[in-house]
Amino acid sequence: MVRRGQLRLPEMQRRYVWPATRVRDLLDSLYRGYPSGTILVWETDQEAPTRDLAVNQERNVFATQRLLLDGQQRVTSLSAVLNGQPVTVRNKKKPVEILFNLNHPDGAPIEMSEVEDDQDSPIMDFDEEDAEEEPEDLQGRLRRRAFVVSSKALLADPLWIRVSDVFTKTDRAILKPLGDSLDDAAYDRYVGRLQRLRGIRDYPYVMHVLDRNLSYEEVAEIFVRVNSLGVKLRGSDLAMAQVTSRWQNSLKLLENFADEVDQQSWFTLEVGLLVRAMVIFATKQSRFKTVQSLPVQRMQEAWAEATDAIRYAVNFLRTNASIEDESLLASPLLILAVAAFGSVHKYKVTAGEEADLLRWVLTANARGHFSRGSSESILDADLAVIFRDGSVQDLLTLLKQQFGRLHIEEQDFVGKGARSPLFSTAYLALKSRGAKDWWSGLGLSLVHQGKLHYIEYHHIFPKAVLAKAGYDKSEINEIANFAFISGRVNRSILAKEPRVYFPDIIGKRGTEALTAQCIPTDKALWEVSAYRDFLAWRRNRLCEETNAIISGSIKASA
Repeated sequence: MVRRGQLRLPEMQRRYVWPATRVRDLLDSLYRGYPSGTILVWETDQEAPTRDLAVNQERNVFATQRLLLDGQQRVTSLSAVLNGQPVTVRNKKKPVEILFNLNHPDGAPIEMSEVEDDQDSPIMDFDEEDAEEEPEDLQGRLRRRAFVVSSKALLADPLWIRVSDVFTKTDRAILKPLGDSLDDAAYDRYVGRLQRLRGIRDYPYVMHVLDRNLSYEEVAEIFVRVNSLGVKLRGSDLAMAQVTSRWQNSLKLLENFADEVDQQSWFTLEVGLLVRAMVIFATKQSRFKTVQSLPVQRMQEAWAEATDAIRYAVNFLRTNASIEDESLLASPLLILAVAAFGSVHKYKVTAGEEADLLRWVLTANARGHFSRGSSESILDADLAVIFRDGSVQDLLTLLKQQFGRLHIEEQDFVGKGARSPLFSTAYLALKSRGAKDWWSGLGLSLVHQGKLHYIEYHHIFPKAVLAKAGYDKSEINEIANFAFISGRVNRSILAKEPRVYFPDIIGKRGTEALTAQCIPTDKALWEVSAYRDFLAWRRNRLCEETNAIISGSIKASA
């Protein structure tokens, strides 16, 4: 149905958002026969605004169509994998390549599923498994899985096969690379597993079909109610459904604007954030409960205001605060506060107001302003100040009331890792000091081109070495143990101790390579036995540099 264009998306549906790891886990569940929910569609003859799924679809020549209300991520993922097609995400085609382990252990899964945070780390981590595990340990972990996301190393092993190949090739063709190494028992076991994997095509999904006589508005209400019962969709997704049910083709406007900002500014803005921005400029508060009562004309006017304001906010964050993309923000709601400030001031800001706003942004970001309670309540309190008189001093007063102080202290870094709001602020502090990549000499930037130049965070003292020495996980993964370098350097260092690899870095790039990253040049602090002294020394330096940029000495990005 997907391929023939008979099953499409109503405009109210969000884009395809699943990462490859979610597809991996879906396949594993279906392979094991685990429950996987139901599918909800609306069969209609009406001319309702629709959109394609994220895979290739033919034009539907039939008058009747079925619109997918619940199950988009699963259906799209299965269509891509079973047909060997890429998915289209933000106008770019991305392959979904999952590998199957012919030699996986029998029985229940040994590796349990991990619950992921909603927010990704701003700087790329080296390896989703464990950057500093010995290769044989990592291979051992992967061999305990039935499905993994593809990699070149695993593809070189004939026991790992592309899932898509199982649905297009014969057993003989798939098993041929194993040559004569297979005995009859192994051959029969692998053939049985391939047949079991192909059985995914016959997995029984229950499809609920809504009556074709329902109106688009009533279907939108059903969509909201169904998805409100669980946590599958966020409030912004449900609000978007209510908007599109009355303002047709509005989703395309929001998505086109998001694409424009992404292409021009490197900021990736979720449609949900844009819906909230529209609500703010329509109602001067951020909660979605008012969406259903907003007149279409007011939504359209508010959207026009929101686009100008968001452009201002993104430009301010990039050029004034050196925040190159949204991943360096502790919360994307900061964008909305800055947007409202710019709009209220008619985008004419004095030097004093600019300095105060910059201090507020950096302080709010470093302290995790929107994560200390209800984010909507905190944003609404900020918006009340902004729409009342636009005073940044009043915003700073709210911050001080929230945290008791605006400055950062050394104790704030203790036990804080890559998920802490201070993480991105430490990156900004080192960037403002002129820290450079240890291989290329390029200054720190999230927008470098080429995979080898992407900035990643690196454990200065390797995790495996510290764990073996008996240090706690919170100490090992503390911000004070991170340096920001390119992927090329990260891979060359791996599990070497600082006393081993620091002299080589100094020999090639001078002591400035370390001091610019607030790393001590005292060799006594490079010893694993002195790790806690190293942390204390570096916390002190990071604290000084963080307070320096907050107080106004940050350099503007080029």
